[in-house]
Parts: sequence; structure tokens; C-alpha cells
Amino acid sequence: MRKRYAVCGVSNRAIHMFLKPMLTTFSEQAELVALLDVDPARFEVFRQKHPDHGHIPGYAPDDFDRMVAETRPDVILVASRDDTHARYIIQALEHDLDAVCEKPMATTGADCRAILDAEANSKGKVTVTFNYRYTPVHTRIKELILEGRIGRITSIDLNWYIDTFHGSSYFQRWNRMRQYSGGLSIHKSSHHFDLVNWWTGQKPVEAFAYGALNYYGAEGELNPKKEDGRHCQTCDVKRDCTYYSRWHSRSRDLQVKDDHIGIMDNVSKVKPYTNYSPDMCIYDSKIDIEDTYTATVRYDQGALLSYSVNFSLPYEGYRLAINGTKGRIETQEYHAPERIPFPTPIQTIDYIPLFGSKETIHVVQREGGHGGGDPVLLEDVFLGPDPYRTYPILSGSSDGAYSISTGEAVWRSVKENRPIRIDEVLGAPTLVRG
Repeated sequence: MRKRYAVCGVSNRAIHMFLKPMLTTFSEQAELVALLDVDPARFEVFRQKHPDHGHIPGYAPDDFDRMVAETRPDVILVASRDDTHARYIIQALEHDLDAVCEKPMATTGADCRAILDAEANSKGKVTVTFNYRYTPVHTRIKELILEGRIGRITSIDLNWYIDTFHGSSYFQRWNRMRQYSGGLSIHKSSHHFDLVNWWTGQKPVEAFAYGALNYYGAEGELNPKKEDGRHCQTCDVKRDCTYYSRWHSRSRDLQVKDDHIGIMDNVSKVKPYTNYSPDMCIYDSKIDIEDTYTATVRYDQGALLSYSVNFSLPYEGYRLAINGTKGRIETQEYHAPERIPFPTPIQTIDYIPLFGSKETIHVVQREGGHGGGDPVLLEDVFLGPDPYRTYPILSGSSDGAYSISTGEAVWRSVKENRPIRIDEVLGAPTLVRG
């Protein structure tokens, strides 16, 4: 059956990740009937990119009910700023509509609880698009665990590295404010926590963490000038800023990489969104989130996670080890190899039995975003889960809630200097769906 979709949040990522595939690859399964955004300029960007669909009506956030009444969608697809996700999901559920949402599902445990409660009283269902699950290496790790190769999981070591290009971009945008993003332990690390939850098949119970703002903010050691309100394009000390100079030559205009904003229009110029600044100074004193975390998370079946993430490193990628009663899985990945100043190998998985010799597994590579994960995720979203897959992978509301509540427990542990239980963040009622 062809489903009717209304999209809340017409960001550049929404256009490329969801709208373009909906209008092309999945046009027989999906019909776009409405757009909703706080900024009318984004409707114009969409129409410039897809002129054959210029008739699609646009609505303001306060017009949600009118949008539903006039366009009769079956599904609300949410790709707006993180702190608005819960609002649109809950409104969709109140109309008994399904909701498909970009990660994170929300920015607080309280909003997650509200979504879970709304879903329990609705005919609608929530899907969260955790595309990292679909990366071929990550699905093969899941399969190794399901095959019993490492036995009962006892501990996980996960160290995530964000380079100076990608890491600093979060501090140039709205992500720098916890009220909008929940902090990077939610906006970014929810991806990582979801992977661990999914790989292990266990639920987080408690987290303890340390964290700090080491690189960015007014006290950043490489700050060339303590002055708020600067923007890279007009900054008079940008050549003294090592983050700027590392990625911009003297002869090249500023190019802020951000898949959530900006889009090339028909005359090959970037059309900016209204009141959106992607080049705010990374040393502004308004920044109120952390850029470095180490955390320990305890799970309901005994597994322990040792996790770290750093948002200002020389290269991008991660190291992973999963230990069990029968063996160990190891892998290392380098992201964005074009930005890494040394050769990087193709990612493999090492399986090491507790008593035996190491086996190196080469995983079939796929094209597409997020290591080949995006195209398969979109198939599950628009075609339904692959009936030939022998294990669940598409995420639901409880998956989104556990990933976010772990992220909130982490930053709250940093602030309160104590272990934070997940049920403190999320509330005690049992999660039964998703």
C-alpha cells in the first residue's frame, strides 16, 4: 500500500536522506503530501531542488493539526531540530499516525517518557532511524554474537574519535546548547549507546561518567581572542585560529560542512536558511555542553561498558572490543579517510576465541551513506523490514528512549558527580513497545 507522508523539518539532511529517496527510489511506496518547518525559506530550497514537486504545501509548526486535516498523511516523518522531535512525534500519535524520526528521538528522558506514554495510548507506532545499525560491519558483529561465537557478553570497550573538522562543527551550530541538542552525549553518543544496546541485547541500568569542556568555549586553550559573538566569515583573528586554519586555505572561501543546512540552488550558490548561523565561534562563552567524556554503564544482564568520546582529535573513527565467556570481537574503523593524514586500512573484524586462534573477517562493502547503512535502512523504512533477515534491526520507541536516557545519565553524572540510574532519567514503568 502506498503511504502518505508529511515531513516535519525540511533540513538539507531531510531533503537528501529522506525526501529525495521518497520522490525517486520509493515513489511507488511513498507519497509526499506536506512539508512543515519553522522557516518558509526551506520550502523554497526544497522546490528549487525538486521543481516537479513545487505543489507540495508547506505549513508552520502551529499548523500541525490543520496539516493533518487537509493532507491526510499516514506517517509523520520527523527531521527537525532535536528538541522539537518529541512535539511532532506526540502530535502524530495523538492523531493515531505512525511517526518515523531521525535520531535522537528526543533530547530528554522526560520527553522520551511522554512519547512512550503517548504511543501506549495510540494506534500509531514510532520508528527511529538508527542508521549505524545497518553498516555492514555492525550487522556482522550482531550476527557473530547471535551465533554464540563469544558466548555471554561480559564487557565492551568502545572509544569514539571525532576529528577537529567534524568535532568543531558541533560547536559552530545550535548543537552547542544543551536546550537544543541535549548535549553531545545525546545528540551524538545516542548512536553509540544504541549500538551497544542492540549488539548485547541488554538494557542499561546505571551510568557513571566524567566529562569536561576541554577544547572549545571561552577557556579553550587555543582561543586566539576572548570575545563573544564572532563568526568565522567575518572574524578578524580567524588566521590565528588553528581549527580554522587547519581546514581553510588563504585562497578558499569558508566552507562549513554540515549536512543539516544549506543546499546548492540552481545558480550554484548556497541559499542560507533564515536566522541560521553555521559558523558561530567555537570559543563562545554561551557554549554549555561537554566535548570529552569517559563513562561506565552497567546493563541488566551483567555486561559492563567502558565508553569514551572526544570531539577534537587528529582523525575520526573508533575502536571496539566485545568480550564474552567464549571469546572476543575486535575492530577499528577510520571515518572520513580523506581528512586523515596517513593511509588507513579497510576495516575488518577480528574474532578471537577464548582458547584458539584468531580469525580475521572481511566484510562485504556497500555504497551509500554511513558506510553503506543508509540505503538498507531506507528500504526497511519505506518497504517494511526485510522478511529474509533473521533478527530485528529497525528501531522503535524503547530503543530511542534507552539510548537517550543513557546519554542524559552520562551528562547528569558529570554534573552531579554520582552514578545515575536509568530509571531516574526515564521513569520506572516498564517499556513494552519498540
